[in-house]
Amino acid sequence: MAYATWKIDTLERFCADVFAAFGFTAEESANISDVLLTADLYGIESHGMQRMVRYHKGIEKGQIHVDEKPEIVFETPISAVIDGHSAMGQLTSIFAMNKAIEKAKATGVGVVSVRESNHYGIAGYYAQMASKQGLIGFSCTNSEAIMVPTFGRKAMIGSNPIAVAVPADPYPFLFDSSTTVVTRGKLEMYNKMGKPLPQGWALDETGAPSDEAPRVLSNIVSKNGGGIMPLGGSSEVLGSHKGYGWGMVAELFSSILSLGVTSNECCTFTDKTGICHGFAALDPAAFGNPDEIKKHFSEYLEALRESPRAEGAERIYTHGEKEVLAQADRRENGVPVNDGTMIELADLCNYLNLDFAEYFPGYDLPAEFAGFSGNY
Repeated sequence: MAYATWKIDTLERFCADVFAAFGFTAEESANISDVLLTADLYGIESHGMQRMVRYHKGIEKGQIHVDEKPEIVFETPISAVIDGHSAMGQLTSIFAMNKAIEKAKATGVGVVSVRESNHYGIAGYYAQMASKQGLIGFSCTNSEAIMVPTFGRKAMIGSNPIAVAVPADPYPFLFDSSTTVVTRGKLEMYNKMGKPLPQGWALDETGAPSDEAPRVLSNIVSKNGGGIMPLGGSSEVLGSHKGYGWGMVAELFSSILSLGVTSNECCTFTDKTGICHGFAALDPAAFGNPDEIKKHFSEYLEALRESPRAEGAERIYTHGEKEVLAQADRRENGVPVNDGTMIELADLCNYLNLDFAEYFPGYDLPAEFAGFSGNY
């Protein structure tokens, strides 16, 4: 599938106008857009522009409540529980992470658990909110069940990503990973491209390995069995139980502490998704001089990068380094968006009465998609 490349300011204007057309304020639209486009700038295509269709569907179905605001329902000096009231996941999550940061600055630690929210984008965005202020940040979420537990054949746990961000030089540390082998978004990208899934990613309804993206995605939606493997695959030999366990850690900080909806029940309602999140911020000053801690960590990261490389390998990366490099490149040279996503954006413009050609002049929709409307 071909790609078109667009300047980041073009995509920022487009995204902001789309969310404004859905009824969000200018500030809210800018915040939602920033989370989405940060993913595209980092090269995480599965969670960038292509997610706009998911939010359109959620708003249209009444699962995302545009006018709702998050509410603190329980609070201590170091913790809080927030009810998102099915508001946009990004907005609830920014509110929640800011609360964790506020508590960490006051007490050294802040932990916030959120219930009744929606899909929130990349977990790393919120962890980095803390690290950009000199704190250690943590973020996780549950989601619609897509992970088949070790020895199982039915999806019971979400992709349940976990992210940790820590200040460091010259690149901040950012670890952001689903606890499944891949995310659902990756399967959606392969489905758009008409490509078979790599072996070791997914299982069919019987629990057997499958490379058929449409079949696996359909089974996830219909709750027919099968789904995506945990990190480590489908057996304990390569550590499947570890990915399964990390998925449960994300569940604990999101749905369990908040008394929210667990992954196996997420997205089974008509008027909400029930998705839950977890956030934490930790002030390194609680352990000594934060500048010395940052220097100590930075030295170790540099030692990792300079350690002996495998034959044929050009370099060793530390977590977060690739994102910094990708963002610099894409801000200068543009963000690639694949044809499948461009078609969805054109259809979204038709729905919202926005002029697609005004945002993306010169882009010709592929002939095979002429007349496409609504069948995402």
